[in-house]
Amino acid sequence: MIEQMPAREESVKLLHSYIESDSLREHCEMVAAAMEAYATTLEKSNREIEKWWTAGLLHDLDWEKYPDEHPKKAVNDILPPLGYSADVIAAINAHAPERTGKEPESEIERYLFACDEISGFMNAVSLMRPNGFEDMKAKSVRKKLKDKRFAANVPRDDIQKGADLISKELSEHITFLIDVFKAG
Repeated sequence: MIEQMPAREESVKLLHSYIESDSLREHCEMVAAAMEAYATTLEKSNREIEKWWTAGLLHDLDWEKYPDEHPKKAVNDILPPLGYSADVIAAINAHAPERTGKEPESEIERYLFACDEISGFMNAVSLMRPNGFEDMKAKSVRKKLKDKRFAANVPRDDIQKGADLISKELSEHITFLIDVFKAG
């Protein structure tokens, strides 16, 4: 049986129906772009690339309306009846192991975990720069990571854990994402 996931347009409509905040929508779109870029680099099939993009886009779907139930509301109640694949749902569940008890294990789960917090942090860095991502370097992002007052709510340990989960040196991961976000 070939699973039929909702099309990108449907996923975007779903995101917009649950999230009103422009900054949270932008974060979800950035994580989707990062996931798509990694899936492409890893030479995944078109079907897999769609799953990776979708997991990135919808990973925080329930954050705004159901913050105390995130991501359980999305993975248990919202996404399954709409036909989202088990891989996408599992990745979303594993991106918040401190809330779900599910550690990221599969490749899509590990990459979603790796792309989530660092994307938000890098966006915060870009907002402090006159040229945004345009001339950003991994070194400047790493320097900001050391400043515990900057984007204080971003768990630094999760950023390093994410890079480790995908077997990338942190600067290499950051450089890859800078190129993705620059293009976006």
